Amino acid sequence: MIIDCNMHHLPEDLFTNEKIMEGFLSTAPRSFGEIATLEMLASGKQHLILEKPQGYHNLDYVEGDYSLEAKLKAMDDAGVDKGLLRVPVWQEWLRLDTCKIVNDNAADMCKRSNGRLYANAVLPPWGGKENLYELERCIKELGMVGVQLACHYGQLYLDDEAFKPYLKVLNETGVPIIVHHTPLPVYWQSIYEFTNLRREFGRVVDQATALGRELFSGMFEEFPNLKFIHTMFGGNWFANQNLTTPHKSKKNEVLSRFDTTEADRIQKYLKNNIFYDMTHPASWGKDQVECAVKVCGADHLLFGSSFPVVYGWMSSGVDFVKNLDITEEQRNLIFHGNTERLFKLA
Repeated sequence: MIIDCNMHHLPEDLFTNEKIMEGFLSTAPRSFGEIATLEMLASGKQHLILEKPQGYHNLDYVEGDYSLEAKLKAMDDAGVDKGLLRVPVWQEWLRLDTCKIVNDNAADMCKRSNGRLYANAVLPPWGGKENLYELERCIKELGMVGVQLACHYGQLYLDDEAFKPYLKVLNETGVPIIVHHTPLPVYWQSIYEFTNLRREFGRVVDQATALGRELFSGMFEEFPNLKFIHTMFGGNWFANQNLTTPHKSKKNEVLSRFDTTEADRIQKYLKNNIFYDMTHPASWGKDQVECAVKVCGADHLLFGSSFPVVYGWMSSGVDFVKNLDITEEQRNLIFHGNTERLFKLA
């Protein structure tokens, strides 16, 4: 069994329904430098672009890539049995009315997939009755198995007080939460000029910042039932966690420069509350991913391709994980066991 926990979803009629397209275009906050435009490619397909700053692409969506048929064909080509849908990045801005359209379309797509697709609910993260009614509708009526959040909204990461009303409900509900990266970190000015630094490293910085703030803020003391699945390996957090939780020196130091009291608390959160979406794992390299398995534990990693950003990421990701030097038990956890357990699919 292979489950892809990271398959991107947009309404199938996004490019043909003016109301829905306007719901996307109008929510990108131009006053914060987010420039959303629609253009026609030479192939005749429409192309939705998000730039920040103007002239630098951060997101590109192409008409036709998000249909049910395209998803099922890619899954069949790659040998993927099931997939979990999420809105890629744009959920940072969507209004409730547009979220409802997105959720309805996702639920309909799952129904037409004959059990191969599941969906995560997308809605504004501020609490409030109408938003929470939509959460209840998505779970109880539409059969969604999780919810998704952006790792930050505007300049606010998820440890901010503004999100507590929503997190309190999610903590009580117990649904797993996908924390998808945003196009750039809050402070992006030093990395935008170079494409790969912007479009890959920028997402890593954003996730690492988000995850670090969640861990050190103590939010999981207040909301211990939250299960966050961070994309991009949590921003390579497997390389950071020991560095950021130093132990007390064995020598009698003149000055204590670091907080050495955090290690046990942070490790508890990493064990109980934090999981990682591998996010097109072949792109990271064999040594790096095997290190992540060793440090994070195979029971905390979920296979995900980010289809259809690059069509080949799904099949190359499957082949890559099959050839990692790990045990079959670890491989099964990554491919399906963790996703089934967290999202209660089994």
